[in-house]
Amino acid sequence: MISATDLRAGMTFLQNDDLIRVLEASHHKPGKGNTVMRMKLRNVRTGSTYDTTFRPDEKFEQAYLETKEVQYLYQMDATAVFMDLETYEQYEIPVDSITNELLYLLNNMNCKIQFFGSEVIGVELPSTVVLTVEETQPSIKGATVTGSGKPATMETGLVVNVPDFIEAGEKLEIGTADGSYKGRASK
Repeated sequence: MISATDLRAGMTFLQNDDLIRVLEASHHKPGKGNTVMRMKLRNVRTGSTYDTTFRPDEKFEQAYLETKEVQYLYQMDATAVFMDLETYEQYEIPVDSITNELLYLLNNMNCKIQFFGSEVIGVELPSTVVLTVEETQPSIKGATVTGSGKPATMETGLVVNVPDFIEAGEKLEIGTADGSYKGRASK
């Protein structure tokens, strides 16, 4: 059992037989009354997100997840197909449950998938990925890193705010936690 004050972003717990992932967690101390834990949560199975509060002394059963190293193969209709790198077993995950994660995945890219028992529940991305700029406004002569930036559409469809000097065709390092530009990819 884990208390509400110990829940952190990324943790998964069971509540009324639902598998719940914490997206955001913060302590809140109102002027009057007791401290509460504000949470933004996602039901892993349905994909729905909601905001709620818990008392600090509330207890939850922590869900223990197993991860496996896999390779993203392809997307077919409403299914994304992954292959276990050791057993070559293939796993199919509905696209609508991993829409955000697919913006960072290219065919044949390695990542991890998460299991709760034998149920596949999600994809764990590396902290950064290298993607190619598909389309962006032309670069501005004399532009520096300190400019406000411009939107760039990556090869997966992800839109990232990049510095003004970035051009189409460049490979960039992108943070998967927030979709932010980290720098040009090293050659």
